Amino acid sequence: MSGDWSVGQRRCLEALGFVVYREVGGARPAAPGGADRRLLDAVVRAAGAEPVSLSDAAAWLAQRGVPPVAQLRGDPAAKRALWPRLRALRAGRATP
Repeated sequence: MSGDWSVGQRRCLEALGFVVYREVGGARPAAPGGADRRLLDAVVRAAGAEPVSLSDAAAWLAQRGVPPVAQLRGDPAAKRALWPRLRALRAGRATP
């Protein structure tokens, strides 16, 4: 079997909730909007809030110094720095 995913296989994986991060050959597709929404929802819930729309969630997090989703997905240092911010937001303190 080849290492490439067919279009049908990719659709099945996405329907099951998986994200194919890179194709053989090094190409990396952009994260789908649904995955961005799920990540934003999870980060906002972890901070102890619940904005209703995607733009509200992104704006709310940006105002509190949380990096954009694209940066969180690709930057391990941003992910590590996120946790102290989320704990402070959840506790009602100012962001460190």
